[in-house]
Amino acid sequence: MALVLYTGPANPNAFKALITAEYSGVKLELAKDFRLGVSNYTPEFLKMSPIGRVPVLETPDGAIFDSNAIARYVASLKADNPLYGSSLIDHARVEQWIDFAATRIEGGLLSLLWATSGRFDSIAFHANMLTFLIKAFKKSLHAINIHLANNTYLVGHSITLADIVMTCNLYWGYSRIMTKDFMSEFPHVERYFWTMVNQPNFKVVVGEVKQAKAVPAVLSLTMAPTKEQAKPKEFEPKEVKKEASPSKAAEAEEEEAPKPKPRYPLDLPRSKMILDEQGLYSYTKTNFFEVAIKDLCDMHDPEGYSLWFCESKYIEENTLFKAKGLWLFCGQEIPQFVIESYDMELYEWTKVDISDELQKERINAMMKDPIKNESKFYAKCLK
Repeated sequence: MALVLYTGPANPNAFKALITAEYSGVKLELAKDFRLGVSNYTPEFLKMSPIGRVPVLETPDGAIFDSNAIARYVASLKADNPLYGSSLIDHARVEQWIDFAATRIEGGLLSLLWATSGRFDSIAFHANMLTFLIKAFKKSLHAINIHLANNTYLVGHSITLADIVMTCNLYWGYSRIMTKDFMSEFPHVERYFWTMVNQPNFKVVVGEVKQAKAVPAVLSLTMAPTKEQAKPKEFEPKEVKKEASPSKAAEAEEEEAPKPKPRYPLDLPRSKMILDEQGLYSYTKTNFFEVAIKDLCDMHDPEGYSLWFCESKYIEENTLFKAKGLWLFCGQEIPQFVIESYDMELYEWTKVDISDELQKERINAMMKDPIKNESKFYAKCLK
């Protein structure tokens, strides 16, 4: 039986196994008619990869998931493979850098890519989080840069599995956010990456690598000073204040009296339905409906809270993924931060009429088993 690799198109995680195979003289076949997002959620595939992740390598002895595990397996198929170095200490250092690439480089990049997707409701939180993630990622690049200042490769004097994994993880960043300007602080990492991707055994797999020319706008905001910060302050001479008469001072105090703060949208009258006292809502792990939700309709306060059904639109076009839910909001309208969510338009929202018996039955049915009788590849209920 041949070694069959299941993956989507141009997947850097799959590159690890394919490049390792080139160096090790191992033949890998790509799975035919594999459709990412469809094929990887079939029952047959989920037996090989429990959560449907790719790549997966099918071997005569069974399947292997996780890109680093697959690359290690492929390298082990060649006896005394130099990709693991020439000594026990080399082998240990190869593993050391593979772990560093997984946790510090791939992990850091995935966090940054997620943060630049715009899925934040709070701009202040967004900016602070991005600043933190950029600082942490640059710290990791700095560590590699110092090491490569006196080393061509990560371990020893030739390419090892550590270099293959590290380069493939850096590929994610180079193709999305690691521009020339971003990498100007790390010249040795820059030299290292382009040396690796231009090696024949790399190039036959990854092809021509194009470096990102610009970072996402949301990321650039945290990397450059604002206009207010960049603009030099002009000198303004201080005015000498004259003593004001008692009558004028009183008038000034009245004029400078603080204006009342605008009312917060959720600053509503206290409701008789006190959710703070219902700790069991969050902590009930078994028999959720009977313990926590059975009396929801009876205890619901229609003046203080509103219930809303949501269901994904375009169900006929999208037969793979469906979403439906029941939301409890403070007040009578959907909060603004929900309305401004990037995927709000993908759902149909309907306000619940708690006096309608059919709608009450629908609420109870959703709480008991929201995905009952649904044909599905993967489903999850969030409470």
